[in-house]
Amino acid sequence: MDVMGDKATLLDTGRFVQPSDRDETGEGEAVDEARTRLAAQAGDVEATSVLGAMLLRRGDLDGAEPLLRAATSEGDRAAANNLGVLLHQRGHADEAAGWWRIAAVAGSAAAAHALGRFHRERGDEPAAEYWLRQSAEQGHALGAYALADLLEHRGDTAAEQWMRSAAERGHREAAYRLARALDRRAPHEDEYGDGHGIGDGHGAGDREGISDGVRYGERAGGGSRAGGGSGDGGAADSGAGSPSGGSAASVPGNEAEQWYRQAAARGHQRAALQLGAILEKRGELKEAGRWYLTSAKDGEARAACALGFLLRDAGDTESAAVWWLRAAQDGDGNAANALGALHAERGETQTAERWYRAAMDAGDVNGAYNLGLLCAEQARTAQAEQWYRRAAYAGHREAANALAVLLLQGGDATGAEPWFSKAAEAGSVDAAFNLGILFAGRGEEAVALPWYERAAAAGHTEAALQVGIARLRDGDEREAERHLRCAAGGGSAEAAYRLASVLDARRPPTPAHELGEQVHEKTECEEWYERAASQGHRRAQVRVGMLSAARGDVVEAARWYREAAEAGSRNGAFNLGLLLVREGSEPEAAVWWARAADAGHGRAALRLALVYARRGELAEGQRWADRAVTLGPGEVSERAARLRDALRQELTA
Repeated sequence: MDVMGDKATLLDTGRFVQPSDRDETGEGEAVDEARTRLAAQAGDVEATSVLGAMLLRRGDLDGAEPLLRAATSEGDRAAANNLGVLLHQRGHADEAAGWWRIAAVAGSAAAAHALGRFHRERGDEPAAEYWLRQSAEQGHALGAYALADLLEHRGDTAAEQWMRSAAERGHREAAYRLARALDRRAPHEDEYGDGHGIGDGHGAGDREGISDGVRYGERAGGGSRAGGGSGDGGAADSGAGSPSGGSAASVPGNEAEQWYRQAAARGHQRAALQLGAILEKRGELKEAGRWYLTSAKDGEARAACALGFLLRDAGDTESAAVWWLRAAQDGDGNAANALGALHAERGETQTAERWYRAAMDAGDVNGAYNLGLLCAEQARTAQAEQWYRRAAYAGHREAANALAVLLLQGGDATGAEPWFSKAAEAGSVDAAFNLGILFAGRGEEAVALPWYERAAAAGHTEAALQVGIARLRDGDEREAERHLRCAAGGGSAEAAYRLASVLDARRPPTPAHELGEQVHEKTECEEWYERAASQGHRRAQVRVGMLSAARGDVVEAARWYREAAEAGSRNGAFNLGLLLVREGSEPEAAVWWARAADAGHGRAALRLALVYARRGELAEGQRWADRAVTLGPGEVSERAARLRDALRQELTA
């Protein structure tokens, strides 16, 4: 019951003389004590009580006890309360309770609070509640807080009323706990609950690869804010940015924020941490930094860690490292991970490994995951698997996904599948996508689709593309379009191309225009084609070229055809050749047709055969005609065969 001997308890009696602010040397207090002592010696009961309280505060129990007993015998309730405090400090709890009872019955709110605390420590909750309620109803802040704590422990809804009462009377812990209670009722994740070590999802268009869920530039724990210590160790999932969740407390003027602010202003370090997080989420970084700094200086490791991230984001990595080091030395695993990531980026792998191990020792499962990443980067596959397994068994979903990827790369698809499943069921978006790829690779499209849909619903771009493709295959164009729009909006060039194709098929035919006749109207499908084309999608580039040519924009058409051709598109090379011929540049056209034909384009080979036949180079024409017969398609093969036979006859004539 250390609060009973707290200075605040004695001051609450209202009988304790406080030193003057103007006298910093203590002379004023000495004068007051001397004056009070003279009054006590003259028989003033109130002065005797105050003098006893002064000595009690100073720790002079032997000097205080006779004074307090004398004042108590004269009926001074403040002296009775303080005598209880003194006896409690001496270890005579039962005798102390007797004096507190006398003072409480006489109306002392402080004594009623102390007596309530005494009964609670003894396990007598009914008696504790009775006396704490007596204290709280008299307006005693400590009594109201202790009553709220007791009621909250029981799950009594009246707890908030008394917590609010204590907070309104300036009790900083009550203000903090009231803010937390209000925060918990808001529909969001806890500001400083489990952080997330989530990957960003490296997927491929048409099932071209497995997503590893790893962003090597910023390891797990290297980008999450304070309190994100264990990645997703409790089946959670952080990226690397601001504290997770969409707290209602981030709304200006919100009640929870006001109570955090009140508690923080009174020196509550966790309240300062929470307030900093709220302000950071709102973009008020300067003030957030001030509160983080206040909390960090008071010894809150999570605030030091968060301040480090704020400084890093501002480009001051060196200062960030200083605060991370301070937090890591105080046992913050998230800060240790951040230091590990910082040293890994600098190529200082041994130091990085040391900090990742420190994070593990602090109970942060991201440390094991990051060690796995570090080993994987160094091709230490066996050790990477060991660390991934350790993190995965601790519930780290991205480690489970990374372990499955590692097993799959080693040819163990059977061993990979359960880890993908475990990660996906725990909420890993990458793992859900990877399961889709795994099942689709086996030809189990129906089993793959629900996993793709789960990943797509969580915003996975490539998964949305796969769902769109599947819906197109099933003939559900409306759902296909919806998913393709999501994937295209997320940056998938393939999705943008397929969406454009869907829209293209719907639009009515447009009137033809002569080359060189400019028509500037563009449809939505062309805009999507252009988006895909600008991302390097070769088929989209060819299609944009065709649409530009149809509008009469020769320059634009040639630009897109050339870009596609140079990227290896045989259709782009063939169409560029057609455009060049129309513009009178047959020699250059032949160069592009040769490139297209070498890539397997039958029509380009036939065009080359005709060019060489017209030039009189019959042998070369026959060679390209033979190639066109082989490449096809059927119509081209027939025409090329007739041309080849004619050229052969000419050569043998």
